[in-house]
Amino acid sequence: MSSSWRLRILSWFFVALFIVLWSKLFYWQVLAKDSLSQIALTQQQTTLEVPARRGEILFSDGSPLAANQLSYLAYLIRRPELAIEPLAEKLAPIIYPEATDSAGLDLMETRLTDPSWQWLSLGKKLTQEQKDRLDELGLDNLWFEPTQTRFYPEASLAAHLLGFVGNDTDGRDLGYYGLEGYYHRELSGRPGIVRQEQDALNQPIISGDYWTQTKKDGGTLKLNLNKSLQFLTETKLKAALERYGAKAGSVAVMDPYSGAILAMASLPAYDPAKYTDFSTELFSNPVVGDAFEPGSVFKVLVMAAALDSQAIKPETICDICDGPVKIDKYTINTWNNEYFPDSSVTDILVRSDNVGMVFVGQKLGLANFLDYFHRFGLTQPTGIDLEDELTTTPRADDKWTYVDLATASFGQGFLTTGMQLLAAVSAIANGGELVEPHLVEQPAKIKQRAIKPETAALVKDMMVAAAKSGEAKWVDISGYKIAGKTGTAQVAVGGKYASEKTNASFIGFAPADKPKFAMLVTLKEPSTSPWASETAAPLWFSLAQDLLNHFNVLPN
Repeated sequence: MSSSWRLRILSWFFVALFIVLWSKLFYWQVLAKDSLSQIALTQQQTTLEVPARRGEILFSDGSPLAANQLSYLAYLIRRPELAIEPLAEKLAPIIYPEATDSAGLDLMETRLTDPSWQWLSLGKKLTQEQKDRLDELGLDNLWFEPTQTRFYPEASLAAHLLGFVGNDTDGRDLGYYGLEGYYHRELSGRPGIVRQEQDALNQPIISGDYWTQTKKDGGTLKLNLNKSLQFLTETKLKAALERYGAKAGSVAVMDPYSGAILAMASLPAYDPAKYTDFSTELFSNPVVGDAFEPGSVFKVLVMAAALDSQAIKPETICDICDGPVKIDKYTINTWNNEYFPDSSVTDILVRSDNVGMVFVGQKLGLANFLDYFHRFGLTQPTGIDLEDELTTTPRADDKWTYVDLATASFGQGFLTTGMQLLAAVSAIANGGELVEPHLVEQPAKIKQRAIKPETAALVKDMMVAAAKSGEAKWVDISGYKIAGKTGTAQVAVGGKYASEKTNASFIGFAPADKPKFAMLVTLKEPSTSPWASETAAPLWFSLAQDLLNHFNVLPN
């Protein structure tokens, strides 16, 4: 090989070497600058985080629904002369009381022999007993910071509203579900931080940088939730599940004018303090997190839409109510196969007549139906301050057909949540305004006007007649003007409705003229009777009597 070729190969080698070195320098100084700086900073500094006190959650009377128990963060400061083995033997049984002696000892020795720590956190939520036992060891490099453990004085009461406090991937407290999840940032506050510069041997540099951040405790939430009403609601709901053989059930009580939630209960429930002992299926709040076909309770909203749009008048007579009605390939019957020719629209609602509601839906028309479907807030979340509110994807307006309109007129073929229904019917109760429901005390927020005040008054009267003379009339409360409607919806199984399985519901408000509350009761698949008039309605009226007494409403 000639000398010129050797020189050329050597030149290519140095060019390639230069490109490699330049690429590495470019990567270190430009592309990986931030990550390498962070690694260097981590090696030069040690950080201790002191948790802030989590804010409490209070009933409307100021008593705690979620509080804190005093606990302790314990940490060691590294000493060069630290004797690992004797110290591990002393600490292990205190820090790991549930572990076997050997397992606890191995874990503690592993942590103590790690050369990277300057402060070693022994435990974030140690009890007073554990602190006392650690104090007895007489270690002058052992320090404590007071912290807290979440405590639920009422055990599982209002569990679905509360949610619970677990840990994030870094081991910090994190609220999940309900109020704990929705208001986590406000409740958690800001942790305190102590940062100390250290040398290559992980020893503190006395003249080095030292930085602290004072902790800021979380804020307190005061709810509209009434403690006695919440307890009463859960007690009666539990008795109803047993009496009617239902798989599950929910009750939601709201002030229809302000949107304040006064009580909300769902069973079966769980204990937030011991949430790991329960199935994750129980964590979501069914009132806001479960979607279902509403059935006949939805008829009051269709009737309101038809009256408000002037598609019908109170005196309008049904001209197809003399028998079953055929829509496309489907035949629609009344729930009891009884038919009443020339029924008025009030009669249709009182008798919960499916054929009559098809007539009302036809008069209303699909365009108007969809307009009011939006106005009543049934295509969007209610905005309630609970983390687990379900955000469904409603059917696009252009995907609805006249068959869908017919079935929707009596509450089947689409899904809503219980909270959406309660907010929508509350608009009838308060004179036509859709309000945003909320648990934490705050001013009322009106989202939009759903119907005119005069329409709301007409539908109120119809609902009073339905409660007094409809299929649930035998449980009506004498001396009070109640507005309400039953709902019995078949459950879809495998794409078909199972005739033996139903969801029963009752929705209404009282006193009808100036309501103190609106309430929805739902029972999932009651076994003693498929009819809401014999299951959900008795529970609703029993609770309504207690609510009227609570508000000191005297009978007429």
